[in-house]
Amino acid sequence: MPLVILAVGIALLLLLMLVFKLNGFISLVLVAVAVGLLQGLPFISGDSDDVTVMSSIVDGVGGQVDDLILILGFGAMLGVLMADMGAANRLATTLIRGFGVQRAQLAIIIVAFLVGVVLFWETAWIILIPIVFAVARQEKLSIMWLAMPLAIALSSMHSFLPPHPGPTAVAGIYEASIGKTLLFGLIIALPVGLVVALVWPRLGFVRNVTATAPEGLVSEKEFTDETMPGFGVSLGITALPVLLIAGSAVFELGLGEDHIITRVFAAIGDAPVALLIGLLAAICYFALVRRVPMDTLMGSCSSSIKSIAMIIFIIGAGGAFKQVLQAGGISDYIIGLTGGWDVSPIILAWAIAALMRIALGSASVAVVAAAGIAQPLVAAGAVSPELMVLATACGSVIASHLNDPGFWMFKEFLGLSVKDTLKVRTTYTTVLAVLGLAGCLLLSLFIHA
Repeated sequence: MPLVILAVGIALLLLLMLVFKLNGFISLVLVAVAVGLLQGLPFISGDSDDVTVMSSIVDGVGGQVDDLILILGFGAMLGVLMADMGAANRLATTLIRGFGVQRAQLAIIIVAFLVGVVLFWETAWIILIPIVFAVARQEKLSIMWLAMPLAIALSSMHSFLPPHPGPTAVAGIYEASIGKTLLFGLIIALPVGLVVALVWPRLGFVRNVTATAPEGLVSEKEFTDETMPGFGVSLGITALPVLLIAGSAVFELGLGEDHIITRVFAAIGDAPVALLIGLLAAICYFALVRRVPMDTLMGSCSSSIKSIAMIIFIIGAGGAFKQVLQAGGISDYIIGLTGGWDVSPIILAWAIAALMRIALGSASVAVVAAAGIAQPLVAAGAVSPELMVLATACGSVIASHLNDPGFWMFKEFLGLSVKDTLKVRTTYTTVLAVLGLAGCLLLSLFIHA
């Protein structure tokens, strides 16, 4: 019966999102209510100590978005601020000049890795694709030759690494270390992203696709050498939060959690603190050194929140769904059911996320819904929770297709047909997901719970 209830909940989620076109936040809350009632939980109760549907939803939302608001808020502010001030353009133009036209792909990949750590895929794509168009036009290169490495490298960062919403939300659900998740994620994401980004544009079915730069879809904001910050500053501020977060995990692994250096980095390398430090460093530099008016800087910070508001709501609703599943006993049932299976929990978590992604389209909705279902596998303690985060997150990137907003953004910015977009984007996201799973399984041989 518990699995039947879970199946009904997932089917209802699909119905609300795909047929009735409700957004993920409303759909997840309604499904949480329905699943809770089907499990026998009372809707409300006169006794404040009783576990009810509404108390579970409130607890789930609150527990899920507590420090996540700080992580996503500071991360979005830093990313948009650096983009508006020309730091992304500086990184791209400097690296392309340094590597030369022959290695322009590699330069684009490096920029995507650097910028993609702190920017959402959609935001980074909008910022960097005009650079691809400009380089392709100037150097007489195919747009697809440069656009594919950009898209793939950004996808690998967005899918695997905190502080992006999916991995960060799952880390909270699984009670995993964000620092270790970032460190292990880099071990997988960098080589996988690099290999796929270099190989994919060279495949015949991709080379036969012709992209164009549609008018009106390209940012008209231009920067000169005088208006852009220096390369060292752009690189340093962009990388600062990542170094602090990853440094915390590195010192914990190398020196032990009780060492004084580890404890210091545990404080400043905590994700909200690290992102706040990076944001303050950026504000101080642009205000004091570049003499940018504070109103301009704060305008960038304020506008950035619009891009993450609905993401925060969806993740909170995913937490509500997870909490209702736990309160109703489905979590315990899944532990008992899968305890004797001779299948890696990593594979199970990846498969659940992959199925949710294919069905729902939204990676953010898929990853938090899948995490709520797979959380008992982590609670059983057989596998590193950080690797389970990565497995769930990379499963949620599989098979981007017609129900994925990123699919349409990729299509429209490159002027592609639906058929060609399915050929080049759906396939590369699937390969990233499969290689990510392989990376998680490989790391699990060396990293244990």
